[in-house]
Amino acid sequence: MLIGEVARRSGVSARMLRHYESLGLLRPAGRSGSGYREYADEDVRRIFHIESLRSLGLSLRDIGRALDDPGFAPAELVDTLIRRTRERIAAETELLTRLRRIEAAEPAGWEEALRIVALLQALTSGSAGERQRAALASVRDGSGSVPVEALVEAVLHEPDPNVAGALRWALARSGAAGLALLAEGLGAPAAEVRERAVLSVAEIPGEEATALLADALTHPDAAVRRHAALALGAREVADAVPTLIGMVVDGRNDVDAADALSTLARDAASADRIAAGLVERLAHAAPGSPARGRLAQALACVPGDGAASALAALTRDEDRAVALTATAVLRRRAAR
Repeated sequence: MLIGEVARRSGVSARMLRHYESLGLLRPAGRSGSGYREYADEDVRRIFHIESLRSLGLSLRDIGRALDDPGFAPAELVDTLIRRTRERIAAETELLTRLRRIEAAEPAGWEEALRIVALLQALTSGSAGERQRAALASVRDGSGSVPVEALVEAVLHEPDPNVAGALRWALARSGAAGLALLAEGLGAPAAEVRERAVLSVAEIPGEEATALLADALTHPDAAVRRHAALALGAREVADAVPTLIGMVVDGRNDVDAADALSTLARDAASADRIAAGLVERLAHAAPGSPARGRLAQALACVPGDGAASALAALTRDEDRAVALTATAVLRRRAAR
């Protein structure tokens, strides 16, 4: 067969066949009397093999090795192709995500589009300072130029506390727009991502954020429950009381929990319920345990008759530190 017929049968152009020959991938069986290349059936089969391997992403050099080396083992090369393909897919996915975010921002012109691109790039910079400046710049003009999806992704993966604070502030300015994505973050496999998610929700005002925090009180991650309870305490949501009291008992963020309980105790009825809850935990705490001291300190921050009666009883407590704390608190209250 001459080159034209081979090209028709194989679907590979005559120009590419000559290129394969120049690289040593293909060697025509011979030449005609007129000097034209002649190809045998075996040459055509080799062409199909070359094209099959090209479809897998192999370079022409690797194809030559695969076809000509009898001892060639494909496993390592296939592993390399898999890795390269995954890297390419990841890069393309990142590009697609960036393009969609630019589209979502609805830039009015190329100047604004380029500014958005610059901010998106800065949010992924290796410099913490640059990331922080980008977070602040994203809402400086009040236009919300950076899509909320980009801010959520950035805050969920930001290790620097200062940058994370700036990102949470920027995200809070967008209102409830990012709550659905943050809710997904609460279910992330990584504990640090879950914690960043609940801290971000805590800074977003409004009923939707409050409802999401209330749901987080039953989250399987104790850290998420604690952060949610502290945020709900600041919002004066009474559902947080049991978790806050548990934090006092466990000694985890107990000072912050006591402050939150004090905020919730501004209402007289709530104050009595909080006092009763603290007294109940005191009754079940082991004598001399640090938890009893923390509970007494928390009770000292609660106003009202219920707390006063409980403190009066604690002045006779067998735990001297608890008794002294209760006595001192009552004296301060009497002096007011």
